[in-house]
Amino acid sequence: MKARGEFLEHAVVYGYEYGNSKSEVRQALARGQDVIMRIDVQGAATIKRLVPEAVFVFLMPPSMQSLEARLRKRRTEPEEYLNIRLHAARLEMNEVDKFDYVIVNEDDALDETAALLHAIIQAEHCRVRPRCVVL
Repeated sequence: MKARGEFLEHAVVYGYEYGNSKSEVRQALARGQDVIMRIDVQGAATIKRLVPEAVFVFLMPPSMQSLEARLRKRRTEPEEYLNIRLHAARLEMNEVDKFDYVIVNEDDALDETAALLHAIIQAEHCRVRPRCVVL
């Protein structure tokens, strides 16, 4: 898909390749659906260049200490990988001002975080001059 230019955005994140399909996003938008993508700051920058009217929400932990505790509690990666993720997270926190909204994903508050994201989507639907997202 990458070689054929079928990704809206693609990036290497923590050593793994990720991407979002242009055709899947186009199809969802054509059906009138909202599209939520889980992307890093470099993916957001790419999409913002291509689709500047898109809405960007930065999801962040309450603190770096909280993020580290969450990642350590999971025990899903070796120490070296954990340190890479924490370093990247520190750098990404500096990019928050490039987003339209920020949600602090509090510890043990997934329902509240989801409700805030839903509120942003609802607010965007209520705009006097709605954003027109076209791919």
